[in-house]
Amino acid sequence: MIRALLAASLPLLLLSSCGEADLPQRSLQPDDCLRDIHLDQLPQAIARCNQVVAAFPSDPAPRNERSVLLALAGNDAAACRDIEAAQRLVARAAPGSLDKLLVSEVAMRRRSCLSQR
Repeated sequence: MIRALLAASLPLLLLSSCGEADLPQRSLQPDDCLRDIHLDQLPQAIARCNQVVAAFPSDPAPRNERSVLLALAGNDAAACRDIEAAQRLVARAAPGSLDKLLVSEVAMRRRSCLSQR
């Protein structure tokens, strides 16, 4: 009788122990700041970008992208501080090591910030 009860409950026991495992989370990437942006969720996008900047402190790209988000949020002063920081990182980078478009964007945004003063 016990053997029959165990045999009958074994499939249920096996099924109950089979749960879906959580999928591994994708690690942050330097270009994650402007990924899947929705303007109605700008504060969340800025918070995520803050994490990207913290994860890649010597990469100017996240600061450049966060400046865009901050400008969209109407925080021009913070956007310009990020561009100044990005410019310092660009200046420290080895020649030819950065994407030319990134270098150009940082320079253009920096000129815009300087013209607003």
